[in-house]
Amino acid sequence: MITIASQPTRPVRSPWYTHLYVQVLIAITAGVLLGHFAPATGEAMKPIGDAFIKLVKMIIAPVIFLTIVTGIAGMRDLGAVGRVAGKAFAYFLFFSTLALIVGLIVANVVQPGSGLNINPATLDASKVADYSAKAHESTITGFLTGIIPDTFLSALTEGNILQTLFAAILFGIGLAMIGDRGDRLLGGLNDLSLAFFKVVSIVMKAAPLGAFGAMAFTIGKYGIDTLANLAALVGTFYLTSLLFVLVVLGTVARLCGFSILRLIAYLKAELLLVLGTSSSESALPSLIEKMERAGCAKSVVGLVVPTGYSFNLDGTNIYMTLAALFIAQACNVDLTLGQQLLLLGVAMLSSKGAAGVTGAGFITLAATLSIVPDVPIAGMALILGVDRFMSECRSLTNFIGNAVATIVVARWEGRLDQEQLRLALTGGAENPGLMDETVPAA
Repeated sequence: MITIASQPTRPVRSPWYTHLYVQVLIAITAGVLLGHFAPATGEAMKPIGDAFIKLVKMIIAPVIFLTIVTGIAGMRDLGAVGRVAGKAFAYFLFFSTLALIVGLIVANVVQPGSGLNINPATLDASKVADYSAKAHESTITGFLTGIIPDTFLSALTEGNILQTLFAAILFGIGLAMIGDRGDRLLGGLNDLSLAFFKVVSIVMKAAPLGAFGAMAFTIGKYGIDTLANLAALVGTFYLTSLLFVLVVLGTVARLCGFSILRLIAYLKAELLLVLGTSSSESALPSLIEKMERAGCAKSVVGLVVPTGYSFNLDGTNIYMTLAALFIAQACNVDLTLGQQLLLLGVAMLSSKGAAGVTGAGFITLAATLSIVPDVPIAGMALILGVDRFMSECRSLTNFIGNAVATIVVARWEGRLDQEQLRLALTGGAENPGLMDETVPAA
């Protein structure tokens, strides 16, 4: 008898237009064009973007809760949980502070607000009144009272990431402490987690629509021409954030054995979604899934990613010191070194306090300026028009910073599969939902 050897299979790539990142990129382009050429129609697309963000927020709390609980309970070693959390917070504190310092240095060197000669008395302070009123929420007191939910269930229903994080850590520790008796419940939660990630993959199919609606609204309402008025500030912020990602985070990545550019390419679909929606939360569930697929232990991902979304805000921190000094320069307020260091210290505290506050970037800036009275809060009206455009860069920088932090902490803990990371970043491991079909080789 003649035995015919089975033919090897080879991957066949799906058509280019079926890939999520391509669809999101096309949607963003279409949104920009619609918003620019038909502003009223573009502004009317706001409900589409809002609906997608609301859809994502609907699943964020259960995804975070299940990821953290199963991660902690699966470790069983509570000492290891504390060690991971300690390393994560040490990383967050160092690089968040470094981002604030970078923003401060760049503002002093470039001086984007110099020469504007704005009289604070001519500014309409009412435009920023709502942000100033909310600034008290971004104090440490507001943070401490905001992290504790009214009930355990409300931590999963009110959309506050910090409260979800707090409840999940407590429950995960409790489940770990009961040992083997919790195995059945842990198994059920793992199965439930798989189901929720399937829901995530379903929701993400609507990502192009969400990106289209949000971008069309932004361009339609604010207009691309708005950028020209404060081009120095916007350009300086984007360039500073880019340098922070490529130089600072790139150096960290290189020391940990991976390329920041390959990581960015690996997360391209999520980054385009963040760009389109101006919200890093829209890609949070997908980031958790991709970090696990890149070789980071589930227990590490479950702790680092959600806490990073609250405490590791590199882009927001660059923005805070850069924007604060821009306002001071524009209003001809000459801050001494001591006042700038005070500004830096206050920003360090307020950026942590605003972790669970919606619109944290602008609100923390209001909180910071309110404690450093030499810089007029009314000056925030100068940047209100372009804040939406800068929020996209803030979100992108925050997102990349949290991805890097997850890999670094996993490596510190010895919970990083280097080979799996290499395969993921070089394209050796395809993305679920975008996987190539296999057919017999010719």
